[in-house]
Parts: sequence; C-alpha cells; structure tokens
Amino acid sequence: MKQRLHLAASTLGALLVLAGCSQSGDQAQAPQQAPAPADDSADKLNTYHQLQRIGNDEMAVTMGKEILSRYPNSDAAKEVQQSLPAIEQRYKENSEKNRLAGLWLYQVSPMEGGTQSTATIYTSQPSGEERVRLVLRRHTEWGQNAFLFNGGPHGFVCKGVCSIKATFDGKPGTIAAFAPTTGEPALLFKDDKGFIAQLEKAKKITMDVTLQDGEKKQTLVFETGGFDPTKWQVVAKSPAKKK
Repeated sequence: MKQRLHLAASTLGALLVLAGCSQSGDQAQAPQQAPAPADDSADKLNTYHQLQRIGNDEMAVTMGKEILSRYPNSDAAKEVQQSLPAIEQRYKENSEKNRLAGLWLYQVSPMEGGTQSTATIYTSQPSGEERVRLVLRRHTEWGQNAFLFNGGPHGFVCKGVCSIKATFDGKPGTIAAFAPTTGEPALLFKDDKGFIAQLEKAKKITMDVTLQDGEKKQTLVFETGGFDPTKWQVVAKSPAKKK
C-alpha cells in the first residue's frame, strides 16, 4: 500500500513539473504585444505651425494630412481641420500659377543687325516633337511682331492674308496672318497689338491652322495665363541712319 501511494505521489509530482514547464514554455513563446505608438501630435502640430509661419504651404499640407491620418481624434487634428483646407487651396492655386508662368521663356539677344527681346511659349497640344511656338518679339530694327513658328522643315499653308480661326478662353475670334516672303516656317499676325491685348487677358488660346505636310489641319492649344508683360523687355529703336 505504501508503495502504491509513493508511486502515485511520484507520478503526480512529475505531471505537475511537466505542466509547469509546458506553461512556462507557452508563456515564453507568446508574442509580445507591441507598445502603443507615442502620441507626438503636439510636436507635429508645432511643426505644422512653423511651416505656416515660413510660408511653406507644400510641407504644411503634408504635415497637416499626417496629423489627421495618424491622430484623427486628437486636439491637434481638430485644430488642423480648421486651417488645412485654406492652406491646401492656396497651395494648389500657387502651384498652378507657377506652372503656367514656367511655360513662358523670356530672352534678350543679338539678332541680325540689332537686338531682339522675345517672349515664347510652346503649345500644350500638340506636344513632343510636333510642338509649335508662339513668339512675341521686339526688335530694334523691325519693331514689334507676334507670330507662330513651326520649328520643323515645313511651315503653314497660308496664301496671301489668311484667317486663323481662334478662341480666347472659349470665346471665338479670328486672327489675320500671312507667311513671310523669306520662306521661314512661320505665320505673322497682321494686328500684333490687338492680338497681344487679347493674350494678356486670356488663360487659354486655341488656333486652327493647316500644315504644309499633306495640308494637315491641326488645333494649337496655348496655356497663356502665366504671361508676365514686365518680363518681356522693351528694346530701344536703333537711331536713324544718316543719309
């Protein structure tokens, strides 16, 4: 009897030891719960305000959206919600303004017997190698001109004075033009002053032209809203030559 009790006690003790080892092993293998991320929304809000003060709308928008995404229920998010829409709208408007301004190129350079000042913009459509230039030019000898220039080997179809169908911000109009007698692939506008006055008010101008290559008809689209007349320099006329 004592032997049986001793055996039972030994067996029970062994089972308890195994159970303890098994429980310890399970606890060791259990994945540790990741600590909750620190709430640094206050620090990010401070950075957001600093970006506002220095006028960096792009980074302020990025930081504001991060606060709203990571800490949607925080006091920082509530504050950002009040100011972010206006900052984002201003950033979009300024980005578009800068994009349009960057489409124009202004140059002053020597040109055949004088100096010329040009303001040039390429078509938004067509793009790539088929782009056409719109050029505003002031020259010390030739005066002021506005014209299209097709940089390829062929120009435009225009006999005598031709009429270009155009739109200025969707409003229909026409532009009287003629091809230069010297053979350049260009179309010069007869009323350059009138055209430039319309251009200064327009954000987008379209012109329907016919190219010499197979008399292909094409609509040219110019996003002219970024034109800055102050960057198109005036050049002094050459003094009259003495006879």
